[in-house]
Amino acid sequence: MVHSFAKAAAYADHLAAAEQTLAGAAPLTELDPELTVEQAYLVQLETIGRRVAGGAKIVGKKIGLTSLAMQKLLGVDQPDYGHLLDDMAVENNGDIPAGRLLQPKVEAEIAFVLKKDLAGPNVTAADVLLATQYVLPALEIVDSRIADWKIKLQDTVADNASSGLFVLGGKPVRVDEVDLPRLGMALYKNGSLVNTGVGAAALGNPAYCAAWLANKLHEFGITLKAGEVILSGALSAAVNAEPGDTFSARIACLGQVGVSFR
Repeated sequence: MVHSFAKAAAYADHLAAAEQTLAGAAPLTELDPELTVEQAYLVQLETIGRRVAGGAKIVGKKIGLTSLAMQKLLGVDQPDYGHLLDDMAVENNGDIPAGRLLQPKVEAEIAFVLKKDLAGPNVTAADVLLATQYVLPALEIVDSRIADWKIKLQDTVADNASSGLFVLGGKPVRVDEVDLPRLGMALYKNGSLVNTGVGAAALGNPAYCAAWLANKLHEFGITLKAGEVILSGALSAAVNAEPGDTFSARIACLGQVGVSFR
């Protein structure tokens, strides 16, 4: 694979301008109908490279499109991934100021924290469990630099898999103490239950999603590192967030995680 794409910098500029002005951009797939998924990942890597050069640190990855419903919506048959940076982390029960994001939505997920590296191409779910230090409940605040979420797969991939911010909560729990596919989740918005889910909603097992990630990253010469966080995929549909909203999620055996929008 040749890791170069002549338009990557221009497309990264296009998305960065939307983030800076808080004005959604036109979809890249409208500007370039021939854009491939591989090229879209190179746009993502261009953006992340710039952020790292500016002082941000990669602290993990997120997996998107882990539900069959979302895959069907975008006409795809596999997940996608994005990078997590240290400046995307929000403390548990912390606040997100107005103007930080364009059009946020909240998802509840199971987060893995690694104790050793995971390198593809032949990583299995069992390998993931052996490499995991512990799991936690997490909220991912997804966001899109594309106006009105009018995205195709290439658009979300280029846009760092529509990543915004993330929150880790609960208490560290060893993976051998829980049955990941059977863990139930309840998501609350302003104190009212809005969604429920279960670990198996993430392609049958969140560990399978993490294995897919390690193998996909191999295509780009990237290895998951000890200490990194993996957000393994939403356990139910994303919920719109507006200023003044408070969200919390409880995942069986893992505890609570929350965040507020100001």
